[in-house]
Amino acid sequence: MASGKPIAIIDIGSNSVRLVVYAGKERVPRPIFNEKVFAGLGAGIADDGRISRDSWDAALAMLERFKLLLRYMGVRHTRVVATAAVRDARNGPEFVDAVDKLGLECRILGPEEEAWYAGEGVLSAIPDADGIVGDLGGGSLELVEVGGGLAGRGMSLPLGVLRVRAGDGGKKAAAAILRKALRKSPLRDRARGRTLYLVGGSWRALARVDMLSRRFPLPITHGYSLGPDRLGKLRKLAANLSPEWTELISPARAATLPAAAMVLRLLAKALRPARIIVSTFGIREGLLFADLSARARRADPLIAAARDSGGAERRFGEHGDLLDAFIDPLFDDSAAARRIRLASCVLGDVAWAADPQFRAERGVEMALHGNWVGVTAPERVMMAEALSANFGRQHIPDRKVTALCTPGELARADQWGLAMRLGQRLSGGVGAVLESASLSCDADTVTLCLPRNQQALLADPVWRRLERLALAMGRAPAVDVSD
Repeated sequence: MASGKPIAIIDIGSNSVRLVVYAGKERVPRPIFNEKVFAGLGAGIADDGRISRDSWDAALAMLERFKLLLRYMGVRHTRVVATAAVRDARNGPEFVDAVDKLGLECRILGPEEEAWYAGEGVLSAIPDADGIVGDLGGGSLELVEVGGGLAGRGMSLPLGVLRVRAGDGGKKAAAAILRKALRKSPLRDRARGRTLYLVGGSWRALARVDMLSRRFPLPITHGYSLGPDRLGKLRKLAANLSPEWTELISPARAATLPAAAMVLRLLAKALRPARIIVSTFGIREGLLFADLSARARRADPLIAAARDSGGAERRFGEHGDLLDAFIDPLFDDSAAARRIRLASCVLGDVAWAADPQFRAERGVEMALHGNWVGVTAPERVMMAEALSANFGRQHIPDRKVTALCTPGELARADQWGLAMRLGQRLSGGVGAVLESASLSCDADTVTLCLPRNQQALLADPVWRRLERLALAMGRAPAVDVSD
């Protein structure tokens, strides 16, 4: 994928039919086109067991559009998968035949297969995921255990948002289905005290409601943590959306929110997870991740995406690893902090194409709102603070955003950025220069060490940046020139 044409996945679900076209590095491919229609293929199945004519026609019309677009886009490979609605409908095989006749070879995913791919998608975005993945669609709810980099054997329940009713009667029926299924499964006991990962558009919309109600400062649903103790209040919010929120949530998604909130509360009550986290990666990303080699699967998704994002904006090639190694002796960071620091260094050249007075804004914007996975909201803020300092601005001005981090985390990120800024000025953005220079520190000083044949690099702009870094670390600046 890194050097070839883009690839595509068409996901024919119970609620929507979606096309996503991916390009870029294979570990974290970038969506370059994403379009869906709410065809509602699963809406009529509960009544007569068949896909309705209106839903059938809406889905096929959109699939014809997708086929034409794919040809013009030069997509080299397209995978078409169908899930619960087509799988369960009496006329599902005929629908698949109609899709095949369009020239789009469609494969129906089995219940356990659908759950497994959802688990693979979560692992793609959150490699250390450990708990239960719940993928809520229009026709079904898939559950699968993840841990140790692997997805287990999953299960599928008829609890999709188009199949359940959000009232008391629907709640009683859904609870009975869930109770009966979990009685025969080890998932209930294995879920207790672990993490429940939420996949699916309705649950992402529900998370957005929670974010809006809490005035959460970052509009990024991936990695957002929902407190289990908030689910009762969230169900009430979903049933009575504030008018100011309706512009931010599509009518089709808003209609499913009461059912989504009800199912989530029932599931959390049954599984008793310690925390709930939203994943924007699911079946589609799982299909791609499952095809990767073991080596590619082990790559850090945040670092891989950061390397891919700089592109032509880098001045003299990617040198983030050298920059990180140059500043490393100054810091006693944990393993978790070191990967955030490395991601910041990899992005350290990302804003040089912008006007000088907007470089800091560009870096902060990319860190806070970039399409990253494998990163929490506080870690995004630390990356943004580091890039802000790297590009010459002292701090992120939005206090609601910086409140997501502790003062110590912000201070450390600021120091990273100032050290990056020193390395960038010393080297002129050329990584090779950093291989012969080094930094060290003790209780009193921050020292820049240079070989004598590179002493000329120590100009006044470099000294000023060393002074600023030393001040931020509570030390004095020093230079050591040696043969």
